Amino acid sequence: MSRLSYAKAVALALREAMAEDPAVFCLGEDVGFGGAYGATQGLRDEFGAARVRDTPISESAIVGFSIGAAVAGFRPVAEIMHMDFIACAMDQVVNQAAKARYMFGGKARVPMVIRAGTGGWLNAAAQHSQSLEAWFTHVPGLKVATAATGADIRALLRAAIWDDNPVIVLEPLSLYEISGEVPDVPGELVLGKASRKRSGSDVTVVTWGAMVHRCVEAAERFDGRIDLLDLRTVMPWDREQILASVGRTGRCLIVHEDTLTAGFGAEIAATVARDAFWALDAPVERLAVDDVPMPYHPVFNAPNFVRASRDRFFLCIESQDPRFSISDTRKLLESFNPEEITEVPY
Repeated sequence: MSRLSYAKAVALALREAMAEDPAVFCLGEDVGFGGAYGATQGLRDEFGAARVRDTPISESAIVGFSIGAAVAGFRPVAEIMHMDFIACAMDQVVNQAAKARYMFGGKARVPMVIRAGTGGWLNAAAQHSQSLEAWFTHVPGLKVATAATGADIRALLRAAIWDDNPVIVLEPLSLYEISGEVPDVPGELVLGKASRKRSGSDVTVVTWGAMVHRCVEAAERFDGRIDLLDLRTVMPWDREQILASVGRTGRCLIVHEDTLTAGFGAEIAATVARDAFWALDAPVERLAVDDVPMPYHPVFNAPNFVRASRDRFFLCIESQDPRFSISDTRKLLESFNPEEITEVPY
């Protein structure tokens, strides 16, 4: 067991995969120099420039090159520094990578991974802080996954690299420097299976990515009450485990770093409301960032939005008490004022 930062766990997963299979290679802006956040540090020295390829600042070229290489038998791992920039490669991702296997009747495979930094961090403002997983969960042919710990991102990246379909792996920017225990032997992770982070009897909380840490922190205030599930794979998502949990608890709260409207939490909420309707003792709640571009000012940047979410988490959980009516729940949520925040928690 070793203690590694999230970024070093990413580098470890890439190093292991590249050592195991010469068809695996990395490409992206500055990956030969370790990448913007150190997640490819040392790989070019070990595997050479041919397998750790620095590219021009062109996301469409990075993804387009990866698609061609994947169809030709390689397993490229492309890095998009910030997920916001993937908008420049939407045609390649949505109309080419996602559709190729289907349009060739299964004869062509596209075993590629797109790593993308996601979420708010360092007051990076509106064009470098978005969580855009919902864009891609809507596209058949793509898998979308993320991880909250070094151990999970290592296992998840390995699973994504060996998958024969295009997988978008979201790496929360706020976690790159966070350290945790990573086993000496990589664990097995099955795409599409959620991980239970806390067991509880009263409320099912579903989350993913950076919000896992915030939900664990908040759940400590509700000892034994929160059944906390980390999706890990956003698409395909683990419907069975979520529904089974709601069947036991009768309540569900979905927490994500994306904006509220049309975030992926809405899909989970709709499924739970339909398929677990008779088990529910209270309305399904969603907890997310307000529908605004991410501000630059540190008081209103992501860490404080996250802190606001944590406080709303407490309100949501406590409002699931059967003594509260739906109108009482709404009043509690609306009573929270994020402008009251006056400090940055880290």
